[in-house]
This record gives sequence, C-alpha cells and structure tokens, in this order.
Amino acid sequence: MNYIEVNIEITPFSEEFSDIVISAIEELPFESFVNEEPFLKAYIPQDSFKAQDLKTLLSAFDGLDSFTLKVSNKFIEHKNWNEVWESNFRPIVVAQRCTVKAGFHKDLPNTEYNIVIDPKMAFGTGHHQTTYLMIDSILENDFKGKVVLDMGCGTGILAILAVMRGANVPVFAIDIDPIATLSACENSVKNGVGNKIEVLTGDSSLIQKERYNVILANINRNIILSDIEIYAGALKTNGVILLSGFYFQDLSLILEAGKKCGLEFVSQKIKDNWALLKLIKN
Repeated sequence: MNYIEVNIEITPFSEEFSDIVISAIEELPFESFVNEEPFLKAYIPQDSFKAQDLKTLLSAFDGLDSFTLKVSNKFIEHKNWNEVWESNFRPIVVAQRCTVKAGFHKDLPNTEYNIVIDPKMAFGTGHHQTTYLMIDSILENDFKGKVVLDMGCGTGILAILAVMRGANVPVFAIDIDPIATLSACENSVKNGVGNKIEVLTGDSSLIQKERYNVILANINRNIILSDIEIYAGALKTNGVILLSGFYFQDLSLILEAGKKCGLEFVSQKIKDNWALLKLIKN
C-alpha cells in the first residue's frame, strides 16, 4: 500500500500544540503520527487522502496567536519503508520481559520473550506508544488456552506474542492491508509460529460471532467506534478486549460506546497521552 506523508510545521513547536492538532484531524483515517520537531508527521493511505478535508479541519487554527501551521505532503512508496525503518529501528525491551528486534540486530540479551520483526510497510514494531501498551498488557494477562483475535494485526507482533503466551492455536489475525498480512505471515514464520497463526486479509466482516476469549485491537479511534459492536458480538461471555490506538481524551467516547454494547470497564493504561482500555463482556 502506498502512503501520503503529511508534514505539518508547527511554529513554535511543542508536543502540547502537536496533540491539539492531532485531536483536530484524527477523524481522518491517519494510521500513525510522529513528532519530529518542528514537524508533526502524519501517515495516511494514498487512496484515503483528501487534501480538502485536511485543509478544512486545519482552517480552525487560522489566525491563532499561540502557534501557526504550514502544511505540505509527499508520496511514499511502500518499497522505501524498509530503508527508512532499518536506519532508525532500535531494539526495545518491554517490562524487562519482551525484546522486539530486527533480524540484523546481534548480541542482544535474551528476555523471556524475543520477537524478530520486519515490518515492510505495516505499522507495529513496538516503538509506538500504543503497541508498547498492548505488549505490556499481553504480558500482564492470562492467555493460556484462550481463543485470540488480533484485529488490525499490522506486523503480527501481538498475535505472535499471544502464541508465545500460550494462546489456543491458531491465533487469528486480520488486517485490511495485504502488505500488512504478508508481513504478519513472514514474521510469524521468522518467530517459529508460522503454523500457529491464521492471517486473513479483510475488514471486520471476517470476524466470527461469539468465537473469541480475547480480542486485541490496536487500530484508531474511528475504526474502534465504528466496529466496537462487532467486537462485542464476537466475544464469548467473560471475554476480554484490549483496545488502543487512540488518545487519553478519547477514553470517554470509547467507554460509552463499549457500554452500549455490553462491555464493562476493567482498567486503563496511559503512555505519553496515548491510551489503552481493557473491557470485559459479562
């Protein structure tokens, strides 16, 4: 999948101003945001990018005294992603228990779980706050014998860790992007669980009703709000869903939507203003 990188120059730059801008444009289908002072960089699939929609939302900031915006964008082919990623990717360790690294990293200390990831153009290396939060939560929760769905699987990192944590096999992984599902398949093989993850290309229509004990959904606010009723219907009684990909400010919206579908609040995590929710179906 090809992407558009939107560069929003914020003057003067601050993470607080960046968060304000993100909150204004997150209703558009952006998949990732990165702060690289003085820019907020936002990534969106090429087919979903509508310059006029972005311009309309950003016009709310015209004439502000506190900061100004200058916007440009560029086309990114998926074939260029590996070069960018390999030059920037550093191994990470979550909770001193799970190491996420690339195949070219050598001589790293072993932790309880070690995952090798080659993301191609798919998102999810553990570096983004929401992926980190999801990994941390998977480490904290019981997965033994649980039927698990990784919805919006990206690189497959969460499905791989679920298998390592003893989930029932196969773990199911779905993503709408064929580049992502190819990446998830390849990464599952690299981590020795290629026959334990069933990867499907498509949307929430592929989710089976009342099938899963655990659903992992690290996507974004808009997709979660659109599909949360489907997620709720797919959970067995006492099933758990871990949701991330949204900001702390959106917690109340998602909690209310989940409540309407019979999902009850269990806990939450926050990292750099990004949030994770754990809900249960009673």
